[in-house]
Amino acid sequence: MTEIGISGAAGRMGRRVLALALADEAFAVKAAVEADGHEALGKDAARLVGVADTGVMVESRLARKVDVLLDFSSPAGTLKRLEECRRLGVAIVIGTTGLGKGEMEAVERVARTIPCLVSANMSLGVNLLTKLVAEAAAALGNSYDVEIIEAHHRMKKDAPSGTALLLARMIAESKGTTLDDVAVYGRCGHTGERPRGVMGIHAIRGGDIVGDHTVLFAGDGERIELVHRAHSRDTFAKGALRAAQFLAGKSPGFYTMDDVLGIK
Repeated sequence: MTEIGISGAAGRMGRRVLALALADEAFAVKAAVEADGHEALGKDAARLVGVADTGVMVESRLARKVDVLLDFSSPAGTLKRLEECRRLGVAIVIGTTGLGKGEMEAVERVARTIPCLVSANMSLGVNLLTKLVAEAAAALGNSYDVEIIEAHHRMKKDAPSGTALLLARMIAESKGTTLDDVAVYGRCGHTGERPRGVMGIHAIRGGDIVGDHTVLFAGDGERIELVHRAHSRDTFAKGALRAAQFLAGKSPGFYTMDDVLGIK
């Protein structure tokens, strides 16, 4: 049995991870964490998902050792949880989106002392998609124009999505360049002809869209579209729990979902 804690337990993803973990005998939920001042603090975590109380109260910090903490909070919250996990010797699975250069550098530092797994998207399908788009980009080169379109619910706070940026980076690396050198974020006004080699990245927000990602390779006379559509957040929650099982007991280091799925 894997003992876990959940950071961002009252959020959309946190609740699904919590619900699935409580229903699965392979896991024991031992900690639940939310931000300072959150209305869920001091309540039994089980009430967040409408099941019988477990005695695990929602707290503002990780106060006890577990096998793995699953973090779906915020960039600022992730930094706090990293320090707590380092101090307690707890492995951490980070699914928080919107992490910047500073947060990623912090993860890399902490990964010298504890196991850290970071993924902008925990689904099996998306992680396979990253491999497919990288292969396509390497094969097609700059003779095909690349555009990435992502769509999410109206409540999502960051844009483009972490998954869109992950896909874009994989494509750029496959072409021997960097995302900073080729990315164009949306278009407006008189933009002129599309230069060769750039990559358009576009974000759509509306309704309750769980997550759609389309990578378009447009050539002369044909186009290729690689698409992933998530139908339920349970897709990501299941992936996160699988990642937690993988990470429990691992040596310190920086891990990704490729390691979990064995598709490096």
